[in-house]
Amino acid sequence: MNFSRQATAVAGALALTATSASAAPQGEAPLAIKAADPALKWGPCPAIFPAGCEIAVLHGDPAKPNADVFLRVKGGQRLPAHTHTSAERMVLVTGELRVKYQGAPAATLTPGMYAFGPAGLPHEADCRDGQPCTLFIAFEGPVDAAAFQGKLD
Repeated sequence: MNFSRQATAVAGALALTATSASAAPQGEAPLAIKAADPALKWGPCPAIFPAGCEIAVLHGDPAKPNADVFLRVKGGQRLPAHTHTSAERMVLVTGELRVKYQGAPAATLTPGMYAFGPAGLPHEADCRDGQPCTLFIAFEGPVDAAAFQGKLD
């Protein structure tokens, strides 16, 4: 297939996808918001996290599947080892965050980096000194966090 035919086929597939996805579920509206928007309603993180940790719900109900949140911690703060019943998909928005999952090497996230955490896998995170770390997290299940007392290595 030549490039022109490929481009036409891709454009047709995109148009079909856009047409079939154009009907939004009732009651849902599009949303675009910055992490620094003063209209965001920040609340405390679960009690297992240090004081000053905050969460803002962006979309959905955190007690139900498929909620999206911003999580924010101060520079120098550590999120102790914990687990979630849901997988989490994350993108670091601000700061520098070192994340360590059990059995995996630590990774240092910088703004724009994506990370995936499987459901039930213990992990911890450290926001490097300096500016606060803001993390976008999309949960597949309800938003929760349970303390983990074991080792991550």
